[in-house]
Amino acid sequence: MFRFGNIEYLWGLLIIPLLTFFYIWSRIARKRALRKFGHENILKELMPYSSKNRPFIKFFILMLSLAFFIGGIARPQFGSKLKKVKREGVELMIALDVSNSMMAEDIKPNRLERAKRAISRLVDRLKDDKIGLIVFAGDAYTQLPITSDYNSAKLFLNSVNTQIVPKQGTAIGSAINLAIRSFTPSGEANKAIIIITDGENHEDDAISAAEAAVENGIIVHTIGMGLPSGSPIPILRNGQKDYLKDRDGKVVVTKLNEQMLEQIAVAGDGIYVRANNAQVGLSALFDEINKMEKQEMDTRIYSEYDDQFQYFFAIGLLLLLFEFVILDRKNRYFINVRLFGQNK
Repeated sequence: MFRFGNIEYLWGLLIIPLLTFFYIWSRIARKRALRKFGHENILKELMPYSSKNRPFIKFFILMLSLAFFIGGIARPQFGSKLKKVKREGVELMIALDVSNSMMAEDIKPNRLERAKRAISRLVDRLKDDKIGLIVFAGDAYTQLPITSDYNSAKLFLNSVNTQIVPKQGTAIGSAINLAIRSFTPSGEANKAIIIITDGENHEDDAISAAEAAVENGIIVHTIGMGLPSGSPIPILRNGQKDYLKDRDGKVVVTKLNEQMLEQIAVAGDGIYVRANNAQVGLSALFDEINKMEKQEMDTRIYSEYDDQFQYFFAIGLLLLLFEFVILDRKNRYFINVRLFGQNK
């Protein structure tokens, strides 16, 4: 396992493109100034030992050396010991609907974006629990396997959009069945599934899937995204905002299927919460999760890290010495030696 002990010092690498810009600017200014003294061929005769490429090589080596020094200051480290740590928590699988109807704007800014923000806040509140993410529309896909790495959870969550699934629809049953298979095999932790969807265009037998989850000791909660009054589905047409229409040219209005989500929650021994513009409902579910009995889970972590900055400093120093011994101009004693073709 590799990490930087002081990763904030890597911002210092931004100085390299800045120095490169000023170097290129100075070389252009120098070339313009030399042109004022005479023709390029005449200047070559007056400065026979001048080199066109060596200054660039020296600058490149110098910037590479600086990069290694900055990397050394950031304290690169490798994990040296891996051990199991006993933690008490639960396992959560979140199944997020990414069908086109989740782009409706009755929940601001839209149903999907509001759900993603709520999940991100839920992740911030987790401590020793494990979390996984499933996305679904016409079919279900694992976006993030069950993990205790909350940073990865947020990273995968940010990439979620309605284009990541090829088939449209709302296959809640498939999402529940996939979630059941996605928990840690033979894990003893209590498990829960959170379904976040508008429930529209429901396609499969989600109630039977929720009952199957309960038989496996898994609770199923549901969150309804949207309002019963419904909302049109925004789309981009010719670069302008429009709304999805049916075959008759009428604007399609997507409505929350609240009755179905309530039935799924009842079958899954969970609770149903309807989101609105004031709240999404994950806070209420988090309280339910905290009521669940916490079980011990083995988590492997790197307990000790060894600093490896000395290698970065050594390489940086060698590059610096190499840059120092390279002359800006050609060596008069080796000017006629052509190991790689014409001397530059």
